[in-house]
Amino acid sequence: MTAFWVLAPVMVAAALGLLFVRKAVHAALLLATVMMSLAVLYLVLEAPFLFAVQIIVYTGAILMLFLFVLMLIGAESRLSLVETIKGQRVLAVLGGLVLGSLLVIAIGQVTLASPVGLEAANSGGNVEGLADVLFSTYVFAFEATAALLITAALGAMVLAHPERLTPKESQQEMAARRVREYAEHGRHLGPLPAPGVYARHNSVATPALAPDGSVIEASINRTLVPPRPADEPDLPELAADEDEEGPQ
Repeated sequence: MTAFWVLAPVMVAAALGLLFVRKAVHAALLLATVMMSLAVLYLVLEAPFLFAVQIIVYTGAILMLFLFVLMLIGAESRLSLVETIKGQRVLAVLGGLVLGSLLVIAIGQVTLASPVGLEAANSGGNVEGLADVLFSTYVFAFEATAALLITAALGAMVLAHPERLTPKESQQEMAARRVREYAEHGRHLGPLPAPGVYARHNSVATPALAPDGSVIEASINRTLVPPRPADEPDLPELAADEDEEGPQ
């Protein structure tokens, strides 16, 4: 009982913080606080299987995957308000109303059985008792949770759908543009050489060498190049070449 009164305010405060923080990393840390506190409550209630699942699966796998995605896309990325799929807001409102109505109807018809002690629930083992209750009494709630997770996955796919404001460039148009840029600006026709090519080391920070032995500075990513003095020129056309080769 003491653990509940200590962890419950922490969980509520962290859950409310998810609604008001602006940085996604802070939201992930608050979510980790909620999950860890919930795992401790499972352990206090003599449910070791749920405790292990909460730590290993939700906190250790799903949340770490979320943080890994944040590291890939950038924690400072802002979501665009431009709709990439027409009518998605209307469908979202209608779907929310339908889901809310189903929840109200389902909760209104719930009947609570008389509570039993943990010893009776775990008499055949914690895992066996949990499976018996989950796939018999609460099978509808279990299936509804599965549908909710699928809906969340589809929502993540919709949010990650990039908007295209210009027509997609075909391979023929891309080849013609590269030839035109080579004729006008002398930009290399092909992709940038990989770092370490014709070099004595395979590190990504080692510049590639041309067949004549000269160093190709454009083969190193800009983030790996040490800062140069103000009087030295920067790498020519490196950012443009990286942006050009990125989607490929």
